[in-house]
Amino acid sequence: MHATAEAALERFEPIDLATLDRCARLHTRKDRKYVVSAAELADLLDALPDDVRALEIDGRRWFGYRSVYFDTNRLDSYRLAATRRPRRFKVRTRTYLDTDLTLAEVKTKNRRGRTVKHRRTLDGASAGIDDIREFASEFAETAPYADALEPLLTSVYRRATLALPAVGVRVTIDAGYRCIGTDGATTGLDEFIVETKTDGMPSVVDRLLWRAGHRPARISKFATGLAALHPDLPANRWSPVLRAHFGRVPSGPHRAGPAADRHPDIDINTDIEPHEREGVLT
Repeated sequence: MHATAEAALERFEPIDLATLDRCARLHTRKDRKYVVSAAELADLLDALPDDVRALEIDGRRWFGYRSVYFDTNRLDSYRLAATRRPRRFKVRTRTYLDTDLTLAEVKTKNRRGRTVKHRRTLDGASAGIDDIREFASEFAETAPYADALEPLLTSVYRRATLALPAVGVRVTIDAGYRCIGTDGATTGLDEFIVETKTDGMPSVVDRLLWRAGHRPARISKFATGLAALHPDLPANRWSPVLRAHFGRVPSGPHRAGPAADRHPDIDINTDIEPHEREGVLT
């Protein structure tokens, strides 16, 4: 953790989790992400208004996270994100390392482009792939893929959370992001990921970042991490971030990536199959 950024966070009054959830509970929201250096983060924190609050639990403001992302052998979740399908989805488990709480999460995009999140608490000691598949089967966007889901990527990082209670805005700051593939390969970021979560309108945090020359970055801990580990995957959507922060140049859309090695008759660049168009993905 960079000492300057950590110290800058300390100037904010604390807020507990229950109060944070009451004033900034956004399961349907607009997300904007930015990749910033430690010095840029410290400048941002110094510029924020005094009514910002920092989540604090048992005297701590930074918390460890581990997420496991699930996809099919066809990489349907990745493919829908890469081709910007309007009803794309993400399935993962998230473990809060400081408390051992594990949640299953299904994230979808509604027709207005906003993120919708569904959660279920899991028994971390006994939860398995069947629990993930059963949960995913409950939602129209993920039900067609639920039985084929397998763990594909793990990410770890530390997170601090800020709240602007008066306007219901939440801001997360992720540090030390690393992702690990099923083959043990790793990649990650030295910079911080700042994400604003609002009901749609830009927040004061967004405007401060814009004023400093930053613009929202297309970055996904799942999709960008997977593309960084497998540069043969089609990843034009994330090319600026991959080039600037991961040192990877994605190949053109003619390559299918690791899933095609297991299923040579499948090209993840082909159009969505007819059964996927029915109902929710059209």
